[in-house]
Amino acid sequence: MSEFTNTKQARVEKLLEVSKLILETGNAHSFIVDNKDFIPTVIPTDFINLFDEIIKQGHKMEDIKVLTNKVLNIFHVPIRDFVRVEPKPDSFLGVLEQNNHEMEVLLDKIRPFFKQFVKETDNTDLHKKLIELFTQLEVFAKHYTIKENVLFPIIEETWPDYRCLQIMWSFHDDIRRNIKSVITQLQVGNIDLKIFNKCVGDIFFNMHAIKFREERILFPCILSTISESQLEKMNREGFELGYPFIQPNLKMDKEFKPDYEGNLVNLGTGKVSIEQIKLIFNHLPVDITFVDENNKVCYFSTPPKRIFPRTTAIIGREVSNCHPPESVHVVEQIVESFRSGEKDQADFWIKMRGEYILIQYFAVRDENGNYKGVIEVSQEISGIKALEGEKRLLDW
Repeated sequence: MSEFTNTKQARVEKLLEVSKLILETGNAHSFIVDNKDFIPTVIPTDFINLFDEIIKQGHKMEDIKVLTNKVLNIFHVPIRDFVRVEPKPDSFLGVLEQNNHEMEVLLDKIRPFFKQFVKETDNTDLHKKLIELFTQLEVFAKHYTIKENVLFPIIEETWPDYRCLQIMWSFHDDIRRNIKSVITQLQVGNIDLKIFNKCVGDIFFNMHAIKFREERILFPCILSTISESQLEKMNREGFELGYPFIQPNLKMDKEFKPDYEGNLVNLGTGKVSIEQIKLIFNHLPVDITFVDENNKVCYFSTPPKRIFPRTTAIIGREVSNCHPPESVHVVEQIVESFRSGEKDQADFWIKMRGEYILIQYFAVRDENGNYKGVIEVSQEISGIKALEGEKRLLDW
């Protein structure tokens, strides 16, 4: 099999061969039998190239995720045994790995309680303990939020073969959804044991799998392709968003430095300084994000409480890359309907973390009606929704 080990391109072509076999038949037994000498020759970065190609082929995400699990299982040993560069403990990747370790410790704590619960589903003490532990595990989702909002944009800028991130993001959402489902089932008490067991099993499998893929494939490649200064900046942005369990030892500079101190901007209905513009936007009780006519994220506001996390890493990012693969088509449909002039507004409302969220998209056009972008505005509307009658007097 030496002809398949000479070049990276040849290895990836061989990986595409087994991927095609799995997609068509559901298994790769014949490949494994015929390619025992090839399997140990792969290296972790081959799989970044492989899944970038798989994504470009246009398969359904659910099929790709099944494929991903099967392929990486076949090549688990050579990926595991490949000597990697270790990140510094207090660096961006080092802190992510420390949080991964804490996540595994928490899963180990959950396991015995879960096994006992399966035997005693009516045990209220086990209900309470599992709610407590899975609520702690839900905090770990901050790890995925940091990856999606801090790490992924930089990878997209740096790597031509970044599309594998879409698969990882989809797994993140599966984990979030399953943890939420487990907590809800425990709180309500109406448990279908088959569904409950599958949710817990998927959580354990996916969280361990994502950790392995981060630390054995993604992170080592990042260390060899992304600069130290970028990683340091990402560590600060991760700190601002909040790591789930372990925080880096950083001193954050909170000093505000205006862009054009003293300059006034004529807005047509008044003149305000750059600092005043920032203060106005950041004191509105809404999240605002602006995407220009080229589909690039240009701006977001930073109110005291943001509903959806944002970091400066998204500035200049393609808007289609700022959403998970399962929902990106909705965003693209909105943008194109605005661009064509067919629509000017799209509204959604969802319940999230006990809050009622209104999400609105508005087309931005110049005085001649030319499309100039889209504004996304999100706000918590529980209080607004509950309003009745009138209030004409100050009561404080």
